[in-house]
This record gives sequence, C-alpha cells and structure tokens, in this order.
Amino acid sequence: MTDQLDAETPSRYFVGETDARPWGAWVVIGLGHHHIVKRIRVTPGQRLSLQRHRHRAEHWVVVAGTGTVTIDGETKPIGPNDHAFIPATSVHRIANTGDADLVFIEVQFGETLSEADIERLQDDAGRV
Repeated sequence: MTDQLDAETPSRYFVGETDARPWGAWVVIGLGHHHIVKRIRVTPGQRLSLQRHRHRAEHWVVVAGTGTVTIDGETKPIGPNDHAFIPATSVHRIANTGDADLVFIEVQFGETLSEADIERLQDDAGRV
C-alpha cells in the first residue's frame, strides 16, 4: 500500500484522512489500485446508516467489540475475527450492540471510490 495513488486510480481519499460521524469515526489507513482501507470505530449503541453503494464492494473484518451486521435483510452477530463481504448494490449496515467500541477494518474495492457513492436508505441521524 502507498500513501498516494497513481493517476489512474479514481479515489477522493488520502492516507490519514479522518471523519467524525454521528455513530463514531473512520480513518483511511491505506490506498492502492482500485482499493481503499479504512479503520472504522462505532461507539456503543450506535449503528451506521442502512445504505448501499453502486460502485464498490466492501470487506469488513472486526478487530474489537461486538455487534450485528445486516446484508440484504439478513442480520447476524459479529465480533473479533469475524468478517463480512458486502457486494456492490447490497443493502447493508453494522450496529454496535456491546458496551465498548466496535472496531473493524474496511477494504473498499471498485472503479470509483468516493463518499458520494453512499446511498442512505435509513439513518438514525436524519441524513437520508
């Protein structure tokens, strides 16, 4: 992984970029050709919006905490060392059901990688 992308990789991210969200925060920890790696932290009792992406698939690996992951209407528990694959266009979310931060590594794969590729279907913070 590098901290810069070559001219042909369509991304709007940079290593070290971070963003606070109503549910926690994320930070970009790596970039590569058609992929981005983020460390995502979800605070206790919070969940990401129910969303989908048209241009990217995601792999999630939980490194700390417990929660549930929902993909296309199927919900299952998730914890350390568990993983989930979210194909492009799948409706998904993750929720922290524990009393400590839920932390996971997200690897995004796609031709276009951008926060603009989030279609929120339901959101606890009213960002739909």
